[in-house]
Amino acid sequence: MFIYSLLKLCVHLARELARDGEGAGRLISCTVSNANDEDKAEIMARAVISSSLTKAALSGGDANWGRVLCAMGYSGAEFDYQKVDISFKSPAGEILVCKNGNGLEFDEEKAAEILSVNEIEILADLKEGSEQATAWGCDLTCEYVKINGSYRS
Repeated sequence: MFIYSLLKLCVHLARELARDGEGAGRLISCTVSNANDEDKAEIMARAVISSSLTKAALSGGDANWGRVLCAMGYSGAEFDYQKVDISFKSPAGEILVCKNGNGLEFDEEKAAEILSVNEIEILADLKEGSEQATAWGCDLTCEYVKINGSYRS
């Protein structure tokens, strides 16, 4: 019970740290699922969350699955991109935008509604195993750049 409670507290604190980014507009989580290795899933989830292009796209409400797949690719982890499904999810719903490494036709209005919420999930399914990992971060807003570019250390 103690371990479970400690893990729950650590996840809560990690999410709050990510949510509280200077000038951030959204909390973003990325879960890479069905990997054959938990370390691989973690490396890929962190790469997506750290991607400036992905963060900027989500700040603008753009369901740009290509930026997510690209970040997974430059993570250094080996995977078959032709098996990957990518969805975006929030309290406003969930939308599949990429299946088997290919973009899908999707309802842009529904995607915009899903991405307009202040907490967004990126779901990437590798379809190769049973391991998963989640990483948290924030979007990249003009305010974030302004705050972090205007002070000296």
